Amino acid sequence: MIKYKIQKEVRALFIIHYMPLLLVIFVGPMTFVKGVYKIFTIEVISIILGSILLTVGYAVFISWSIFWTKNYYGQLITDGPFKYVRHPHYSSILILGFGLALFSNSSLALMIAVIAVPIMIISVIDEEKELIKRYGEEYRKYVKKVPYRLIPKIF
Repeated sequence: MIKYKIQKEVRALFIIHYMPLLLVIFVGPMTFVKGVYKIFTIEVISIILGSILLTVGYAVFISWSIFWTKNYYGQLITDGPFKYVRHPHYSSILILGFGLALFSNSSLALMIAVIAVPIMIISVIDEEKELIKRYGEEYRKYVKKVPYRLIPKIF
């Protein structure tokens, strides 16, 4: 079994891109309990939409996690959730962040989730540079086959 060693720079970006989600996890429930930074919408709509996004985000995360742990031994993975987007893990984190922000009806958590998007995109671009170095032409072919990084048919 080949062990995948994450470089320090990639590890730092990984920590940076998780910080907004951790803030959303902290701020969202605080809004729910304390009633500050509420989104000015009908709460029921926000909670329903948030619940849907949380369910989808969790499903994508579980799909990625199970597929990754069963199939990754150092090779390029292009099946399972990777046949729809190149970074299903990042996709799930974004969906979960927005879902939690909406579910908790928190404008502050929603702003943090929005700020997380460019941070996540930077992480994805940096990771793709590493993947090109590691897998070369094989990864370039995969990029042509699966053009979407995070959201199918959009980006």
